[in-house]
Amino acid sequence: MKEKTLKALRGAVCCVNIKEEIAQRTVELYDKLLSANNVTEADILSLFFSITSDIDALNPAGALRQSGRAGDAAIMVFQEAAVQGSLPGTIRVLIHAYMAAENPVQHIYFGGAEQLRPDWS
Repeated sequence: MKEKTLKALRGAVCCVNIKEEIAQRTVELYDKLLSANNVTEADILSLFFSITSDIDALNPAGALRQSGRAGDAAIMVFQEAAVQGSLPGTIRVLIHAYMAAENPVQHIYFGGAEQLRPDWS
């Protein structure tokens, strides 16, 4: 078995403040990060979501749990700091997961959030 080390996966997605879209985009972001990094849910230690203040129709942590995902992981959600000119309608995530030491981390930015980190998109 390959040696694993704790790594941090970053990602973000933009969405409209509608429950169904927040749920869909949150699950899509989570699934893409796990798939791109060959991570299973058993490898995940914790998740931190941040949301812009205009996202208030649904909590991303609740959406993820309702989808049957991240059952054993610790999850926290924070409101993003209000900064003039920041990208609205954004859900960001930071996942701490054990991965094969030699595998590089693949960060995922999509749905309009690519502009946050064009170097990772």
